Amino acid sequence: MNNDHTLAYFLEDLWAKGFKLSDEDVRFIYFGNNSTNAPAWKTIIAVRVTLKFQHTFDPSFFMSVLEHISNPEIESKRGAYHALEQRGLYNRQPSA
Repeated sequence: MNNDHTLAYFLEDLWAKGFKLSDEDVRFIYFGNNSTNAPAWKTIIAVRVTLKFQHTFDPSFFMSVLEHISNPEIESKRGAYHALEQRGLYNRQPSA
């Protein structure tokens, strides 16, 4: 699936779930995605982490997260979440 379509579907799903991002927020998300040359899955993680910690879309927080995980050495979602956990930006929930 095309990288842009994956991100678009994710953002549309957020809208359907009640997270109403403004057009400006969506444009900024695409700007961040393009400026870091990050794959869609890393941008999606950055949006999720931003919404989880800020409870709203904070562009500077989003860019900080995205720049941190856009490192080419991070090759998997697990690696991205581990890198965020190392910075204190992600907390794994204990399994039941």
